[in-house]
Amino acid sequence: MIGYTTVGHGAEHVLVFHGWFGDYSVWQPCFNALDTDTFTYVFIDYRGYGKSAQLTGDYTMREIAADANEVAQHLQLKTVHVIGHSMGGMAIQRFILDTKVQVKSAIGVTPVPASGGQLDDNAWELFDGAVLNDENRYTILNFTTGNRLSATWLNHMVKASRQTTNEAAFAGYLRAWAKENFADEIHRITTPMLVCVGEHDGAINADAMRATYLTWYPNCELEVMANAGHYPMQETPIHLMTRLEQFMRQHS
Repeated sequence: MIGYTTVGHGAEHVLVFHGWFGDYSVWQPCFNALDTDTFTYVFIDYRGYGKSAQLTGDYTMREIAADANEVAQHLQLKTVHVIGHSMGGMAIQRFILDTKVQVKSAIGVTPVPASGGQLDDNAWELFDGAVLNDENRYTILNFTTGNRLSATWLNHMVKASRQTTNEAAFAGYLRAWAKENFADEIHRITTPMLVCVGEHDGAINADAMRATYLTWYPNCELEVMANAGHYPMQETPIHLMTRLEQFMRQHS
C-alpha cells in the first residue's frame, strides 16, 4: 500500500492529494493551522514519491485513485472529504468517480481540470525538460507563482522536488496530468466543490476555473487567494486552511 501521513484525531476524515512537484511535505506549512480536533488529515504519497518512493507503477490518474481508495479501505473510512493540489486536483475527480466511499466535499487548490493540462508544444518542451533539468523546474515555479518570490524559496522548492520524487515517476505523472482526459465522465459527479486559485498563478487562474470546473459542476464555488500563486499552502498557509476548513464544516 502507498505511504501516507496522518495528522489529527477528529471524526471528519480528509484525504489530501499532492501535486506534481513533490510529496505530501509541500503541505507542512499548513500543519499549525489544522483543526485536529474536528478533522483527521490523511496526506498520501503517490508511487515514486515520498513515503511511496520504492513503489513503481503506471503513474496514471486511475492508479492514484485506486491507491487512495485502498488507503481509505484500510482505514475503514465510510465518508471523506478530499483536497487536491494541482495534479492532485485532477486526481480527486478520478477518485470521486472510482470510489465507493461517500465523498462529502471536494476542494481543488490550483487544480488541473479533468480534461488535463492540454499543453502546447512550447509548454510541453519546458515541462518535459524539467524531468532532467533543474533550470526548467525553477522557471516553472517562478512563472506559476507570478515571478515575484525569492530565489531562495524557488531553489528550495527545486531541491525538494528532487529529494521527494524519482525521475520515472516525475515523467510518468507529467504524462498523466498533461495528456489524460476523462471530462466525458464527470457528469456523474455531484459532490459539493470548492476551487481555490492564487491571484498570481500564471498557469491556473480564475478564468480557467470558470471555463472548466464552474461550467461543469453545478455545486462548485470559486475562491481567489490574495497574495498567492500556484502554492497557497506554502505562500499563505493560514488563510488557505481557514477557508478550506470553513468549506468542509459546511458539508460535514
